[in-house]
Amino acid sequence: MKRTKLFQYMFLIACSIVMIYPIFWLVSNALKSNEEIPQSNLIPHEIHWDNFTNGWVAIPGFSFAHFFYNSFFIAIFSVIGTLISSAFVAFGFARLEFPLKKLWFGILMLTLMLPTQVTLVPQYILYKYFGWIGTTLPLIVPHFLAASPFFVFLLIQFIRGIPRDLDESAKIDGCSMPGIAFRIILPLCTPAFITTAIFSFIWTWDDFLGQMIFLTDTAKFTVPLALRLFLDSTSVVTWGPMYAMSLLSVIPCFVIFMVAQKYFVEGISTTGIKG
Repeated sequence: MKRTKLFQYMFLIACSIVMIYPIFWLVSNALKSNEEIPQSNLIPHEIHWDNFTNGWVAIPGFSFAHFFYNSFFIAIFSVIGTLISSAFVAFGFARLEFPLKKLWFGILMLTLMLPTQVTLVPQYILYKYFGWIGTTLPLIVPHFLAASPFFVFLLIQFIRGIPRDLDESAKIDGCSMPGIAFRIILPLCTPAFITTAIFSFIWTWDDFLGQMIFLTDTAKFTVPLALRLFLDSTSVVTWGPMYAMSLLSVIPCFVIFMVAQKYFVEGISTTGIKG
């Protein structure tokens, strides 16, 4: 029995090392010189802290603080829009009865199965007609219109797990349907909201394709687009500063996930019923 547990722990440790090796590799390259990066050694011969200072001001006319601000601006408003719109739509599907409800739910599920790349062209045509190309509106406004069916479906399933007896008790006490939503159902969905917020923030922060298509002005670039500016085919690529800024770019997602990890796990594993 002890030998079996020993092998299990050894296997888990080996898998953990494989999973976190890319992080070690990123940290190592962020501290190396340009000449040492092509080498396979994981521990730098000489630590170059100046990669962070050089990378921070590597883009002419801008510091990375500007790009971090743009990324946070888009990500925070996207999270707010996703939470508000997804909560309303999910509550309607989970608790209300209306004509063609099953049809609309089927359409929702169909949009969930569509790859993002399929909708990019019609979205671009629509946003160009609105005059939104080159602004942050295409990256923010759709989130306020429940354009993320995954989060809607996640909240629907969570709300369905909340006993309807709570609704009936609230109705007996004279609570209206908006009161049931805001005072009974939605407060119980806090773990699901936190899960939604984490996923929405990470996906928006890491989004490269959408930001590359809709943002055309360097002043509006986010961190992923700023990192792309390091890869200049007309000059020598400064790999060390680029890896240093790449390392800084993953810190916000890491911190948010670690802080909200408890609620994230609860949102995945519970059904909304509090003991």
